[in-house]
Amino acid sequence: MAVDLHLHSTASDGTEPPSGVVALAAAAGLTAIALTDHDNLDGVAEAREAADVHGIEFVAGTELSVVWESSGAVHLLVYFLEPGTGPLQDRLEWLQRARSTRNERIAERLRELGIDLSYDEVVVEAGGRGVGRPHFAALLVAKGYVADIAGAFDRYLAAGRPAYVGRERLDALDAIRLARASGAVPVIAHPHTIGISADEYRDAFRQLAGEGLGGIEAHYAEYEPAMRAHLAELSRDLGVVATGGSDFHGSYKPGLYVGVGRGDLDVPDSVLDELRAQQRPG
Repeated sequence: MAVDLHLHSTASDGTEPPSGVVALAAAAGLTAIALTDHDNLDGVAEAREAADVHGIEFVAGTELSVVWESSGAVHLLVYFLEPGTGPLQDRLEWLQRARSTRNERIAERLRELGIDLSYDEVVVEAGGRGVGRPHFAALLVAKGYVADIAGAFDRYLAAGRPAYVGRERLDALDAIRLARASGAVPVIAHPHTIGISADEYRDAFRQLAGEGLGGIEAHYAEYEPAMRAHLAELSRDLGVVATGGSDFHGSYKPGLYVGVGRGDLDVPDSVLDELRAQQRPG
């Protein structure tokens, strides 16, 4: 049996509501999922209720963009992080405010570039929840400025493009410590985005593991089998869990499907037991 531990909903930058993501997981025959919307836990209650109906084990989580000294931005998936108060939960509110400020600046940049787009329109596109760059991209497509979502990022929204705006991030070590203090397990997401060499990321992950990192997302939908095997071996060497997921965003990332990614993803359900074993008291 299989699991998918990297899923996004309309609570951040996905196109399916939390309950819809769960329904897709049930249709795929998954035994467990984690909802990992960016910087928030807003979809957890809806997803958990749907998971109970479908008989799927549910893990509350989030995805954070953090700063790491040797590589710039790194993404962390944080598992077993429950809504409410707590060391990391309280910081999520700050991250959401910072994200909102950034999004308003992106809208300003686009208007300066002569694009007829208001921030209110972006909020409507996002359904009033979790605005992110894919929502800007969808509007750019709808208004005919670009042909598709990828084109919107390539022309306007990706790092280094004219409408890109950086945002506030937690330090990677602080985020790991806050996650652990909250009883959660932090995992490096899609390591290929870190932008350093294999030797460098091996050393970086070794240091992060020493600070409390619980896993590396080895079974990632966009990876070839050889890369998945390499990252799984590295995880074993470091004594952390080789996790995995599809990084499903619905139509904002076309061709990626819950549970199977591009069609060949298969994350064993034993991964979830290994992650539980990584939990420590908050």
